[in-house]
Amino acid sequence: MPTLALDAVALEKLVSAAVAAPSIHNSQPWRFRLQPDTSTLEVRADRSRAVPAVDPRGRALHISVGAAVLNLRVAARHLGWAPEVRLLPDPAEPELLAAVELDTPAAAPVPGTEKLYEAIWRRHSSRSPFTGVPVPPAVLDELAIAARSEDALLHLPDHEETARLLHLTAEAELRNTTDEAQRTESRSWVRTGEAPPYGIPVDALGPQDALGHLPMRDFAALHAAEHRAPAHFEVEPRIAVLATEHDTPEDWLRAGLALEHVLLAATVHGVRASLLHQAMEWPYLRWEARDPHHGPGHVQILIRLGYGPEGAPTPRLAPGEVLDRP
Repeated sequence: MPTLALDAVALEKLVSAAVAAPSIHNSQPWRFRLQPDTSTLEVRADRSRAVPAVDPRGRALHISVGAAVLNLRVAARHLGWAPEVRLLPDPAEPELLAAVELDTPAAAPVPGTEKLYEAIWRRHSSRSPFTGVPVPPAVLDELAIAARSEDALLHLPDHEETARLLHLTAEAELRNTTDEAQRTESRSWVRTGEAPPYGIPVDALGPQDALGHLPMRDFAALHAAEHRAPAHFEVEPRIAVLATEHDTPEDWLRAGLALEHVLLAATVHGVRASLLHQAMEWPYLRWEARDPHHGPGHVQILIRLGYGPEGAPTPRLAPGEVLDRP
């Protein structure tokens, strides 16, 4: 077995991969701490970058951190470790959301690791229209398998159910843009000019659907100067529903791992994605989003999949800005 060193170079690679994960409003609500005695990299919530109006329970924060943990696990495997991930490892420390033990070299590479690792750096949310070309069933099956490997489910609703979910999303989007607390908070994460390396640059804001069929999040609501010209989006959007059996903080973290695994697998196949989270931000709309035909599961997020332009990258905090030294 190779001898692996958890040195400064390896640590920077691991954290750089972790912070490339998606997060609600690109808030990047995470911090990392190495425990050298046990070769454990801890992942903690950073409540200073929470979004309480949108996410009062911290569910989206947990999903965001879970996505970072997935990237961290992929990067650790890429570097030659067999990482052991423990979620919520210490009930006495609620801000400690995950611990990744890095003390065992891998006996053999995990199949697919290199493709997923490469995809970490190419994955971006795309808020632009897609071409409408269907994603092949074999690729969709692979994405569903990726979600199941993280103890989550990826449902692919039919035309009627997709229309219902888009209607719920549109209702939530209307509420988000007219509720003062929601609107003010979302607006505060839009970045112009010189700004901290988190949040969403104006250049990354997408257009609205000219026909009003696909309700993309409108960060520029009521700020006409920042609106992009409306565009025609795909007529038959492919929406995937990411759900978990239960709805505890650990389930939220697992949803984050599953979300990022799905997004990386999609990126490997050249499939673009954007996230429709609006209905998840209103409890009764989130409850309505569940499909009883799939059992009593809890919907965590909707994923729009398709082919089109690569999404604009958004800034990331440097590893040194999110890494706490022991």
